[in-house]
Amino acid sequence: MSQRTRPSFEAIYLQLAQTLANRSTCHRLQVGTVITSTDYRKVLAVGYNGNATGLANECDRAEPGNCGCLHSEENAVINCDSPRQVEKIVFVTHLPCTACAKRLINLGNVTKVYYGEEYRLRDSVDLLKQVGIEVERLELAQP
Repeated sequence: MSQRTRPSFEAIYLQLAQTLANRSTCHRLQVGTVITSTDYRKVLAVGYNGNATGLANECDRAEPGNCGCLHSEENAVINCDSPRQVEKIVFVTHLPCTACAKRLINLGNVTKVYYGEEYRLRDSVDLLKQVGIEVERLELAQP
């Protein structure tokens, strides 16, 4: 009997973030985020980018980088009710921007951020590493 290859938890959660990104209503870029416990046994929160709940499911403006959508990391942080002292791992389809890196820092006890795609600016990597958060790029699974 042949051994089947089991996907890693990292691959599973990055793929979940990718699936969540499909719910995004942003016209320019669809991003998904998953926050888990460090033993990978609990999903603590999820998010994807788009307009605020109750508003039109579309961008406010067509201006790239200023469409008015909430970022996926921002929505995941808002949705995360896990206490600050609980260690967390974050999976994002794209490298977070600096504002979202700061939001993840303020979430408390984020130990690592995995991301799939590069963002046009990489300033967030140094910012996250400055406070001891590891950052690692993983290849996104192709659908």
